[in-house]
Amino acid sequence: MKFPNSATGFPLQDLIVGASVYFPPLFKAVMLGFLIWLVVHRLLRDWMYSGEVWHPMLMDLSLFTLSVCLGLVLLIAW
Repeated sequence: MKFPNSATGFPLQDLIVGASVYFPPLFKAVMLGFLIWLVVHRLLRDWMYSGEVWHPMLMDLSLFTLSVCLGLVLLIAW
């Protein structure tokens, strides 16, 4: 029995070699931004839902958008 070391000829070769096609930088920025948002949301959650912020859901969405932008900046700078 012979086991080839390379993945040539396999039907799922593009899934093994072309990982950058399925995980573009924007997807990486969204995932990194989501992790940043989780930390920021945890720190600001009590303040946002205490009544001082007019609409906490919009504040959450704004924080998520800023976190994704920060994630993209971090990916570009790194």
